[in-house]
Amino acid sequence: MKISIITIVYNNCETIAETIESVLGQTYSDVEYIVVDGLSTDGTVSIVKSFGSRISRFVSEKDNGLYDAVNKGIGLATGDVIGFLHSDDIFYSRESITIVAAAFMKYKTDSVYADLLYVQKTDISKVVRNWVSGSFKRESFLYGWMPPHPTFYVKREVYQKLGLYNTQFKSAADYELMLRYLYKHNISTTYIQEKLVKMRVGGKSNISLMNRIRANQEDYQAWIINGLQPRFFTRFLKPLRKLIQFFMYTN
Repeated sequence: MKISIITIVYNNCETIAETIESVLGQTYSDVEYIVVDGLSTDGTVSIVKSFGSRISRFVSEKDNGLYDAVNKGIGLATGDVIGFLHSDDIFYSRESITIVAAAFMKYKTDSVYADLLYVQKTDISKVVRNWVSGSFKRESFLYGWMPPHPTFYVKREVYQKLGLYNTQFKSAADYELMLRYLYKHNISTTYIQEKLVKMRVGGKSNISLMNRIRANQEDYQAWIINGLQPRFFTRFLKPLRKLIQFFMYTN
């Protein structure tokens, strides 16, 4: 089973090498690694190129935002399964992709997801938030649940059948896609009870209060454009779940 890992990057010379090394250091052998850059000007391109042919495909060109770049990466992928590791993130262990592949082969599922750790930007040994996903229940979406996107792996054929990321969203396209796949179309999924990714704090939807409000509005729109009706409390429970996760980490 070939697994395509896609990294989206723009002007992130500080951490891109660590992300790339995290992918290339995986024990799983059948990995296609794609890096999509948005015409960085800070040295990122030189760092990526320094890895040479160890990166399967590298594209550096202007895009129309994060999710346009994500869709571009999916279009380049040839793996059976597609996942993402963005340029601030690293895998939790060298076995992460092996664990993903084993779940797909064992459960014959359309998708998998796992747990995630948010870590400090300058010290990834310090955990600030523990995202324990829990077993999948379709109705959980009504109560603000969603799987952590960096741990969400999907068969390429599902993207081909159900469509890519909706670029009209600025920060909630990942939520909309998972809502569309898991809730509306009810694709099969399997929860891997393992930490899969370390993600540095400071994501696009959490940078400021205004961005968080905008993301919350987009979360609601994700239901509407799919012809779905959330509960009146759905959009408020989603950020509350995040707050609770800050207190769930234990060494």
